[in-house]
Amino acid sequence: MARLKVNGRVHEVDAPEDSWLLYVLRNDLGLNGPKYGCGMDQCGACTVTIGGSAVRSCVTKLSEVGDKEVVTVEGLGTLDKPSKLQQAFIDEQAAQCGYCVPGMIMKAKALLDFDPKPTEAKVRSALNENLCRCGAHNRIVRAVLRASREA
Repeated sequence: MARLKVNGRVHEVDAPEDSWLLYVLRNDLGLNGPKYGCGMDQCGACTVTIGGSAVRSCVTKLSEVGDKEVVTVEGLGTLDKPSKLQQAFIDEQAAQCGYCVPGMIMKAKALLDFDPKPTEAKVRSALNENLCRCGAHNRIVRAVLRASREA
């Protein structure tokens, strides 16, 4: 049995310590925000925060989490009350297919927690390794900048 804190709640899961965090989140906890994209730390669809830092859950072992809190996109807001960052993505229509968006939002969350008023260049640099095949990068950048202004 492994114990981990996710989105403010403590969970016990029957998963080996060498399990990939992505699979524990999706299969054991039913959190479908983090997506399986490449499985090789290259696309960012699986990004979550651990202890406030953005990490790729597809290459993070359960044993690496320790007692730090994991936050997924589901932990930021609700359908009725999205977080300011989620609302900015909605307002800027920053999702096309939506597959990359949870990872983009979590990477942006980590950035804004570290630097609440980043420049456009810093936003682009922070999101550079999160891939979007639909070409919504400009709207995503606008959404992050909007959230920084409205915070």
